[in-house]
Amino acid sequence: MSIFSQQGNERILNEDALLVSETDEKGTIIFANDDFCKVAGYCIDELIGKPHNIVRHPDMPRAAFKDLWDTVKRGEVWTGYVKNSVQGGTGFYWVYATVFPVMRNGKRHYISCRKKPTVDEIESATALYKTL
Repeated sequence: MSIFSQQGNERILNEDALLVSETDEKGTIIFANDDFCKVAGYCIDELIGKPHNIVRHPDMPRAAFKDLWDTVKRGEVWTGYVKNSVQGGTGFYWVYATVFPVMRNGKRHYISCRKKPTVDEIESATALYKTL
């Protein structure tokens, strides 16, 4: 069973999809679960060791990621809506993300858990991001 459906260039997550990844303090991917790999269109070996912004979509404003990084570097949890690119840049998918800092061997890491946002949430985020 697929964890997403395709509508044009958009991959729409199923309700039970949960995308999880972990990065080091520099944003380099050190873990990615199967759901993340499948939706983003990468195999695990193509993600490990790469910067997490490998999936950043050009529609996402820099201000959103500045807020994310400022928040998690303070040791706080960040939540928000993110539009990501599919490998090759031919598609995209939206997620509601929760990113939280953790300490591993004395170093800060970041875990991101992402799920399907509602259509209304995507529309609100799209309108907001156009103003940033």
